[in-house]
Amino acid sequence: MYKRILIANRGEIALRIIRACRELGVETVAIFSEADRGALYLELADEAYCVGPAKSSESYLKINSVVAAAEVGNVQAIHPGYGFLAENARFNEICRSCNIDFIGPSPEAMNRLGDKNRARALAKAADVPIVPGSEGLVESEAEALRIAHEIGFPVLIKASAGGGGKGMRVALNDLALQSAVQQARTEAEAAFGDGSLYIERFVERSRHIEVQVLADHHGNVVHLWERECSVQRRHQKLIEESPAPNLPEEIRRNMCEAAVRMIRAAEYTNAGTVEFILDREGNFYFIEVNARIQVEHPVTEMVTGIDLIKSQIRIAAGEPLPFSQDDIPQRGAAIECRINAEDPANGFRPSPGRIERLVVPGGLGVRFDSHAHSGYVVSPHYDSMIGKLIVHQPTREEAIACMQRALRELRTDGIKTTVPIHQDILGHSTFVQGLVDTKWVERTWTS
Repeated sequence: MYKRILIANRGEIALRIIRACRELGVETVAIFSEADRGALYLELADEAYCVGPAKSSESYLKINSVVAAAEVGNVQAIHPGYGFLAENARFNEICRSCNIDFIGPSPEAMNRLGDKNRARALAKAADVPIVPGSEGLVESEAEALRIAHEIGFPVLIKASAGGGGKGMRVALNDLALQSAVQQARTEAEAAFGDGSLYIERFVERSRHIEVQVLADHHGNVVHLWERECSVQRRHQKLIEESPAPNLPEEIRRNMCEAAVRMIRAAEYTNAGTVEFILDREGNFYFIEVNARIQVEHPVTEMVTGIDLIKSQIRIAAGEPLPFSQDDIPQRGAAIECRINAEDPANGFRPSPGRIERLVVPGGLGVRFDSHAHSGYVVSPHYDSMIGKLIVHQPTREEAIACMQRALRELRTDGIKTTVPIHQDILGHSTFVQGLVDTKWVERTWTS
């Protein structure tokens, strides 16, 4: 086991990793920008180093500064969390070249899966279903039109690099396709420095379901069941849950087994998430692999009882998985609401500022993962998420009731948050019946 780990991140996930390390007896080195100087969670780390000004490109994303902090801190490994450098294969390579372990997959596995077009080909070879689409990258509008007519409209144009909904456009006809290709390519080049695109059929009214996996360096690969992530707005998840409601057992089993095949084919190690869409006929298709820990990992922890952060660290340190597939339960129902400093009544406008009073809900089966506290100032420089409210109960019905109660107890005086939209969603009959799809929020709430 490692003696010291640097956490190349901030906020909620940095605190989550610090806590896991403390329980493992591992010392931690935190980093922070000038905007995060004085954050209370930094006091829980054994050491903390400033890596630059508020702008993330000059601090949390500045590889040289992060690696320098790791060397000064005399660490054996770096945990990247999610976001920032978590899926940066170059950062991964540099860490390893400096004899510092990267707590995540190898750079080679990252490169195989980071390019969505290559990942599609890998999935096809591993007998993992993919959405009908182009065999490779689309080089011209003429080629895009030909493929669209072959697979049928509507089609989805997707950037080969990146994620988060950037470089994605839906086209319903020839004219819309030409414009969509240009827009997607321009956006992808600006966001990722790579304007390469591919095309696939757009699956309407689809569900977004992902499978958590763990793979060690001894050939062991297991899944930790699925998470439903269909409650989204503009490709950004709002609520996640496990197990996915109204999912037939045969589909659940086949999807989880396909995720394991995908991870084995990619020669992937550590924690990862294989994402799928599910159509109304019950067909599922591979989307991508997220080569890192996910924001929504707590719902999986709640239903399985497995600490995913500790598992990541142990795998990176060379330990074999201490359990087999048959040992992993899926008990009860867990739901997570992302609490963002945004105003849903005004188009989800960011709401930075000081939290004058924070009241955290409690009770059996309630968990609040957050670095925020009374007096904490939400910075405009970073992601607006200030915490994650998670509940776990014996049934989904009980979990919904528990979450509604917990949301009523949560207080963040001084800023607006997404709590009101969560309350509306949880009380809506479509959500209660488990009948949502990825566009349901946008159809139901137009703001």
